[in-house]
Amino acid sequence: MIRCELDPGFLPAVQWNRAYEAAVNASAESGSVSIGLWRQNQPIARRELQILPERDSARNFQYIERLLKFMLWAYGGNRILFSGPDCLLQRLKHYYAETSAGRFDSETVGRKIFGSPIQIEKRTAAEIPEPDRQENRIGGHLEGCRIGFDLGGSDRKCAALMDGEVVFSEEVKWDPYFQSNPQYHYDGIMDSLRRAAAHLPRVDAIGGSAAGVYVNNEVRVSSLFRGVSPRDFESSVRRIFHRLKAEWNHVPFEVVNDGEVTALAGAMSLNDHAILGVSMGTSMAAGYVTPEGTLTSQLNELAFVPVDYRADGPVDEWSGDRGCGVQFFSQQGAARLAAAAGLTFPQEVPLAERLLDIQRRMAAGDRRARRIYETIGICFGYAVARFAEFYDFRNLLLLGRVLSGSGGQVIIENTEKVLQTEFPELAEKIKIRTLDEQGKRHGQAVAAAGLPSLSEKSSGK
Repeated sequence: MIRCELDPGFLPAVQWNRAYEAAVNASAESGSVSIGLWRQNQPIARRELQILPERDSARNFQYIERLLKFMLWAYGGNRILFSGPDCLLQRLKHYYAETSAGRFDSETVGRKIFGSPIQIEKRTAAEIPEPDRQENRIGGHLEGCRIGFDLGGSDRKCAALMDGEVVFSEEVKWDPYFQSNPQYHYDGIMDSLRRAAAHLPRVDAIGGSAAGVYVNNEVRVSSLFRGVSPRDFESSVRRIFHRLKAEWNHVPFEVVNDGEVTALAGAMSLNDHAILGVSMGTSMAAGYVTPEGTLTSQLNELAFVPVDYRADGPVDEWSGDRGCGVQFFSQQGAARLAAAAGLTFPQEVPLAERLLDIQRRMAAGDRRARRIYETIGICFGYAVARFAEFYDFRNLLLLGRVLSGSGGQVIIENTEKVLQTEFPELAEKIKIRTLDEQGKRHGQAVAAAGLPSLSEKSSGK
């Protein structure tokens, strides 16, 4: 394994799993587990696994639970059909009902997104069917006068397009995370839309990209509104984009997860498919375009998937879980590594300002800053290998402010180093792609503008 200089305890999920699977293959007493992930009454994913003997219950549980964590946040679902030892079944039920990290997954993925907490049901392997994947064609509409916006945790970006040509784009700082009054969010988005509209003769359609999960233009889960009370969320946030659509004369209006728009931006730029797009910004966003050129109904919330299996890994401030992608591949991750590199900041300095300082130091040749980017790249190389076990992609598109500047190239070089050294078959298959500096920062807003179709009534995925 290639050592992470600033994070020497990093234990890649893919390496831990391969060691576990090697132990299973060497055992004469291995068992089997079948897992099905469902959304209400629809099968989404299925896995057949070999596990160690029941006496190795701790390792078996970690193997199964971390796999389920990935499946829940990558695919989405609230019913787990389980065929395997009863001791594992009971421990999983306890985890999702009684532990803080398990309850977060159950409450967020289960209840908030799909309507009920996570249920775990015992089945035989024969009673767990293969899923029927549903795909969705969306985006790529460039005709007319359009506005696209991208809402991040430290800035909001907006672009105005006329028949596919960008006539205006800008980035405005804001601080939505812990604002308790949802009017702050509404006013900020409306301000960006109006500033873009001032550069167009009319507005035919509006498309939006934002962190979180959106269904029919409704906000289901989003870190942008984490400071809003549950009561105000229901009354003023859940249908905030419906209110905005009404203010803009009900023009076609689509809002989707920012990761999906990352992938769409890649498909438009590269004129290719089979894309996993990852945006390293305020948080970590991901999206997927299939080899057939379609989006799926998957969540692709890779900020929450486990990439580090050490017992004392960094804790995600929102979910309370350890080793999740957001603590490595975002400005949070860069700030965390800055402390290890010897760069300290006063507590009150926002993460976005810390990243800017790291970027300035990188441009000035500061070795401490370079080590931060090298560490991000090494960790990401191992994470890419884990992602490849769940996604079929040949293009890896990287976007986001962490990739801006010369540090972005250092991340890419170290990612490629890991793939070439540890996973040569993936290095042959996967091409790492990026956009120019303007595209990195504003590509999602431009791609978002093409989400709505002018010929059909907006469906709002």
